[in-house]
Order: sequence, then C-alpha cells, then structure tokens
Amino acid sequence: FGKVVIPCASGSDSGSVDLQLSNLEDTEKCPSCLELTDSDISDIFGLPRESRTDSFRHLTHQGPLGQTTVEKLIEFIQEFFNGELKSELEKLTFLRSLSSLSRTLPYDETTESFIHSHTADIVHTLNMLVQEEPQRFLFSPVLQEVFVTIADLSYQDVHLLFGSEDRVDLFSLITKSIITLPSVKTLTHLQEIMPSGSYNSECLYRQTFQAFSEMLQSLVVKDPHLENLDNIFTHMDPWLQSIKDHERERAVASMTQVLKCLSRHLDLKLPLQFQRLGHLVALMALLCGDPLKEVAEEAAEGTHYLLHITLRLKYITQDTKNHRSLRRAMKTCQELELYNIKQFYSCPFKIAQVFEVFLNSNELCQFVMTTLDGLKNLKHPCTQQSAGELLITLVKNAESRFEKVPEIMGVICSQLSLISQPRVRHQVITTASLFISRPKYTDIVINHLLCHPVPYDRYLAEFWRTLEVELPSTTWILWRLLRKLQKCHNVPTQEKMAYVAVAATDALYEVFVGNRLRAATFRLFPQLLMTLLIQVHHSVGLTMSDVAIPRGLYTEQEVSSEVTPVCFAIQATKTLLLRTQCWQEFNIMEKHKGWTLLAGKDCHLQGISLLANALLERNHLLAHKVMYLLVPLLNRGNDKHKLTSAAFFVELLQSPLSRRLPSIYSVARLKDWLQHGNNLFKIVALKGLCYLIRHREMREDINSLLPCIVDLLCETDEKIVLLAIQILLQLVRTMDFPTLAAMMRTLFSLFGDVRPDVHHFSMTLFGACIKSVKHTDKKSIENQVLGSLVPLLLYTQDENYAIAEESRRVLTICAQFLKWKLPQEVYCKGPWYIQPSEVGTICKFFGKKCKGKVNILAQTLMFSKNAKLPIRRAAVLFVGLFSKYMDHNEVKMKGTDWIEDDLRDLLNDPEPSLRIIASQALFRVQKVEADPDPGQTVCGWRKLLRCLPT
Repeated sequence: FGKVVIPCASGSDSGSVDLQLSNLEDTEKCPSCLELTDSDISDIFGLPRESRTDSFRHLTHQGPLGQTTVEKLIEFIQEFFNGELKSELEKLTFLRSLSSLSRTLPYDETTESFIHSHTADIVHTLNMLVQEEPQRFLFSPVLQEVFVTIADLSYQDVHLLFGSEDRVDLFSLITKSIITLPSVKTLTHLQEIMPSGSYNSECLYRQTFQAFSEMLQSLVVKDPHLENLDNIFTHMDPWLQSIKDHERERAVASMTQVLKCLSRHLDLKLPLQFQRLGHLVALMALLCGDPLKEVAEEAAEGTHYLLHITLRLKYITQDTKNHRSLRRAMKTCQELELYNIKQFYSCPFKIAQVFEVFLNSNELCQFVMTTLDGLKNLKHPCTQQSAGELLITLVKNAESRFEKVPEIMGVICSQLSLISQPRVRHQVITTASLFISRPKYTDIVINHLLCHPVPYDRYLAEFWRTLEVELPSTTWILWRLLRKLQKCHNVPTQEKMAYVAVAATDALYEVFVGNRLRAATFRLFPQLLMTLLIQVHHSVGLTMSDVAIPRGLYTEQEVSSEVTPVCFAIQATKTLLLRTQCWQEFNIMEKHKGWTLLAGKDCHLQGISLLANALLERNHLLAHKVMYLLVPLLNRGNDKHKLTSAAFFVELLQSPLSRRLPSIYSVARLKDWLQHGNNLFKIVALKGLCYLIRHREMREDINSLLPCIVDLLCETDEKIVLLAIQILLQLVRTMDFPTLAAMMRTLFSLFGDVRPDVHHFSMTLFGACIKSVKHTDKKSIENQVLGSLVPLLLYTQDENYAIAEESRRVLTICAQFLKWKLPQEVYCKGPWYIQPSEVGTICKFFGKKCKGKVNILAQTLMFSKNAKLPIRRAAVLFVGLFSKYMDHNEVKMKGTDWIEDDLRDLLNDPEPSLRIIASQALFRVQKVEADPDPGQTVCGWRKLLRCLPT
C-alpha cells in the first residue's frame, strides 16, 4: 500500500513547530506567576490558541432542511429499518439521509426525538451494512458512507461507537473492516481480474480510508476527559502491533491523525479517563523504529502531537509545585531539538528521554511492559533493538520512580528466551541490572529471581553471570543476595528446607562463574564462605523432595533426581575458592577428598576442619578475617549454623593471633560448648582447648575448666574421652591433689575399656598422674597405685601390642613410685602360659611385696571373666601360681571355696587351653587349703625332739 493521503485539520501548521520559551522565561522572572496556562503551552508547541473547527468533508446536504424534508427522511429511514430497501443505492441513500438528518439536530425536536429513540436501531443497521460488505474487497462506497454518517452524528454528540456492548462491537467491526483490507496494490490487481463497475479501487480506497480517519477525529473534537481517546486506542492497539506492514501503517496513520486533531482541540477537564498514557507512548516509540519507513515517519509525527497532549495533561493533573520540573522538561525538549519531528524518527530512544519526566510510576510501568512486549517481534530485529534502547534509556532516567517492579521482572525473565539478538539481550539484562542496583528495588528483584526453577536455565544463568552493575553497587547486591541465604539459616529447623535457600545458593554460584562482582566477592569472602558452608551442612542428606518448592514452579519440568541441595552448595563453595584465587586450598580439598567429607552426614565437620586448616596454612590473612567475622556470630542461628561456625572457628585458634582474643570470646565460649547437650559441640570445644593450650599464657584460664574436662572422661563418645585425655595430659602437672586423685579413680575405671584407644590413653594419663604427685601427697595415693598393679600386670598380656607395651611402661612408673624393682620377667613379651616358670617368679615377687593377698586374688579373679582370652588365661594362671603365697590365717578365715567355684566354672570354657590352666590352678588352690601351715609343722617337730631322752 502506497503513501496514505490524510486530510489535515489545517494546512497552515504543517512542517516544523517552534518551541517558544519566551513566555516561560517571563514567568520565571515573576515568582507570583508560576502556573502556566493553555495559551503558554500552545505557544511552546506553535499551536493556535483559539479552538478551531476543522473543515471536514461532508457528503450530505449542507443547508437547513424544512420540516417536510425531515419527515420524508425519517420515513425513508424507518422503511430501511424494516428491511424493505436493500440495494446499494438504497443503502447509500439511507446513510446520506442519516447524515442529512443529523444536521437538523440542533434546531429540530422531531429529529432529536427520532434519533435518540432509534439509536439502537441505527447501530444494529450499521452493523449489518458493514457485515454485508465483502471482507477482503472494496467494490462500493457503502463503507465510506458509514464512516461519514458516524462522524456527522458524532459532531452532534450522538456517539454510535461508545457505551453499550453492541456499539463497542460496531466500533471493533468497522475498524477491522478498513484495517484488514489488502494493500492498495493488491486491491488494484483484484480490480483488474474482477472488474467492479465504475469505481476506481485505488481512489475508492483512499476516500474510504480518509472517511475513516475523519470519523476517528470527530470522536475527539469534543473529548475533555479523554474518554473517547481511550476507546479509540483500545480498538487500535492490536492493529498498531500487527505483523502485517499495511495494517500497521493504516493503524499508525489513523492514530497520528487522531492525536493531531486532539492536540488542536484540547480542552481538558478533570477527571481524566485516559489511564494508558505510558502504553501509548511506548507503542509510538517502538513504531518510530519500525523497519517500514512510512510507519516510522507517521509514528514520529504522532509522537510529536502526543508530547503536546501529555504536557497539557500533566499541567492539569499535577500540583503547581511540580510545574518547575515540567518547565525543565520543556527546556530539555528544546535542547534535544524535539520541535523537529525527524528527531523522533531518527532517534526513537529520545522519546523515553523526554516523556520519562511526564510519566507517573504507573505509566512508567506501562511503558516498560509495552516495550518488553516489543521484544517478541521476531520478524523485525530492528524493533527488538529499539525496545532494548528504550528500556535502558527510560530506566536510567526514571531511576527509582517505578512501582510494579516484580511484574516488570517477570516479563523480562519470560522474554529473555525470545530475544534472538545477543546485543538486545544484553540491553535487557542491563535494564534488569539497573533495577537490581537501585537499593529500593534490590530485594524486590532478587525475591522475584529466586522464585524460578533451579538449576537456572541458560538465560537466567546469563543474567546472573553478566550483571552490569557499577562498582559501588556490587557489594550491596551481593550482600543482599547473601542475606537471603543467611535468613534461611537463622530460623528454627523446619520439616523442609526453604526453596529460597537453594535458589540463592545457585544464584551465588552463577554470580561467581560470571565474575562480574569480583571486587565484592573478595570483600565479602568471609561471609560468603561461612554462609555456603552452613548451607552445605543444612543440605547434607537432603533431596529436592525435602525442599519446600512453591506450588506450580515445576509445571513444565520435573526436578531431576541428580539435582540435590548439597550439590548446589558444594559447587558454589568450589567456585568461590577459585574466584578468590584460593587455588592451593582448593587443591588440598581435592587431594584429601574434602568435598566428599563436606557432603557426608557423619564426616561433615572433618571437611570443615580440612578446609579451615588449608586456609590457615595457605592464606592466613583470609583465615584471620574469617576468625574475626565468626567471633560475634558463633551463638547465632540454629544448631547446624552454630556447629559449622564453631568447627571452623576452633581450627583457627591454632593461629598465634588467637592469643589476642579476649577470654570471653575464646575460653568462655568453649566452656559453654563443653556443657552443651550435643556431643559434637563438646568435641569442637575440646579441639579448641587442645589448640589454645599450646599458648602458655592461656593455660591459667583453661585450668578453670578442669572439673568440666574431667567429667567428660565418663562420656560414651570415644572422641570426647580421647580429646579430654589429650588436654589433661597437658594440664596434669598443674592440678591440685584432690582433682588429681579424683581423676585417677576415673581413669582406673577405664582400664580394660572396650575402646582400645581409651584403654591405652587412660593408662598413659594414669602414669602421668602418678609422676605428678607431690612428695607430700604420695602416702595418700599409695593405695590407688597398689590397686592398679594387678590390672596393669595382666594387661601386659593384652593381644593389642600398644596396650601391652603401655601397661608395662605404666607398671614401671608405679613400681618406681613404690620404690620397687620389678623382676625382668615382667617385661617378657611372650604369653605366660608357655613360660609358667617366669610367671612363678613374678608371683613370688608380688607375694613378698604385697599384703592382703586374698584381695589380690579376688581382684585377679575378676579378670577371669574378661572378654579377651589372653587376659582370662593370664588371670587364671596368676591365681594358681600366686595362691601358694596366701596367708594361711586368711585361708582359714575366708576359705578357698569362692576361688574354687570360679575356677570350676572355667572348666567348661570352650577354649581348651583355658580349661587346662583352670584345672591346674584349681589343683594348686585345693592343695593350699589341704596342706598345713609350714610354720606350725616346724614347731611340732621341735616339741617332739625336746621330749626325746638324751
């Protein structure tokens, strides 16, 4: 379709429009004259001040009609209503009769009564006439006459297109009937193959379209509330966005003439009904960048008139105090040379630059939404480019005046996949980056982005990776994203993990991969590292079914079973280390399977310790930053939060810098954890004490914790007991005697513990205790030492080599304490049952040195029930060989039945060697009871010799 010839309201104001600011300057000089009038605005845009009626073409009779003529016209119209007249000539006559009749409305009551009482019939008939016309052809002027008739009635305030549903349907129908006609070239070609009489198709089309345009203009000549403009735009909106060039051209040409007419007859009054200014401005702006030159030129002209309408509109709706900002905006118009329509055509982004100041928050949102819709235009890449430029310009200039940011972000996210051009996609991401970098919108944008499925698709991942943010805002954005994750850790443990926690973790990973926030990542490294490690702890053992996923989030796709919360946390932690150049720490974790440890349910804290030690060893500066960060945070959050922080913190206590920490942040905190109900906290606290005790100046504070530590020797958790022993070994020399004696009793109860290491190191600490006893306290502890001899002696036969060796060593310490010299046979490493003579030597030694041999036998018999066979054999062998050193007075008093009973029980033991040794021992015990006291036998012989004669 060729260039559309549109009748102008007046030919005198075509071309450039000068911006005259002289009136504004005069007003500024006079403070009392702040308010601008319509005449000022008209001067600025070069428009006449008086309201002028356009000389529209009318095909009806122009002069006044007599009463007889009016009655004949009404009669003819009624006949047509009754369906009696249907030829083309009769249709045209009917339409022209209505037009002629409309001219009499101002002075003829009969006409007024008839028109108003038959408005529904008129609308229905016009609807039928339009429907009867061919949809894809134009062979008669009926459609043209319909437009003229509607226009004539509109001038008399009889609106056939607004109000009821049938009127709205008529408007929609006539708009479609003209806009959807084929192009002029196609119409001309159709006339050649299908002659349609005397009408020239091209000429008929131009006249029809001109009538349509005049009809639309007639609707806004008297439109003080812009209600009619709103209705017109509603019907023209879809055609302005049509993918067909000729439809889009007709729509924009019509809209431009409507705006031009409205700007000339603007007489605005409140309340204004037009609430879609932002949408209209954006649509015209996109059309200014249309690939079709004719469309772009028409849109640029229409936008120029729209600017004039907007200015008047805003002066009416805004307070007087805002007029100064509008003055500045008009000066901007002058600076940008927007009096020249071509400026909009060549640079459509200037529209956003100028209109931004006039649009309120709701209209700004409309502008953005409409512009984003332009990104769907896959047919015309230039439209996508214009949309991208408009978005950036508007958001940059409007700054923080937007309200519906979540809705805007929703559209942006949904449109990213539709943008075919990388440059335009980058512009859209930049737009979103502008929103997220404004503190007012940061949380809003992040909240929206965290409501998308994870792992993020390639387009949202690209957004996080390519954030275009100015340096001052990078830390703020990363911090807010981090806080979203941290808040999930500060709530009590729930049934399911918050989805935000997983989404924020994945978002952090994508940010690290993109590395656009590198400086902020370094600055927030301690917080990022600890938060991610805490997230790892919370995620261990969970699947996505353990996450509270918002309903409907995964409507199009199911969550892969390979995707787990801990995977997101681990990959984010790995990427953080790499992006902060912690390559050696990363390598240590890889080499020692640290990531597997971190993700393990029972070994998570080992992974934490490995990473903490790696950081302390390879990057002490970062390690110290983490330590100072953790000091005030150790008691925050739930148990998993505290435990991860505590495990990392105690490893950093190895640093000499930990000596500078006040006791309240080190020893006092460790004391609290020692008394915690969770054994893991006790383990962490004991590890911390192990590190602090290396700093001699801190031992005095740690000594105050001795009662708590000694109590931990009775714990069932092996790690707790071993760590407690390790600490006590360092402090044993500084203990007071009551504590030392109490601890020795506890340690003695651990001899023979089923946990080999506990057995081993309890003896070690027992030996250290004996060495630490002061000379003045030796007598008080002698019985405890004597009581430990038999157990230590028997454990030299333990099948565990380390326990046997430690028993010999501690037994030697006990002998030294008692000032005894043990026989060398004690140190023989072979089993006793293959060398009974050496055991006999040992028994003889103990028989001479020890009193209360029955008690020794009783103590030894207890070991005959030991779970370990070597210990049982040694105990039974010792009982048999040691029994002959029993005091016969004790034998007479207590007997040996209790010994014999225990030994008889062993005769049924499944182990043959033990049965044999028990049998021998039983024989020896019985022999001891049967034999008289050797001392009494000697005395008897002496008496007998005295009685013999000499």
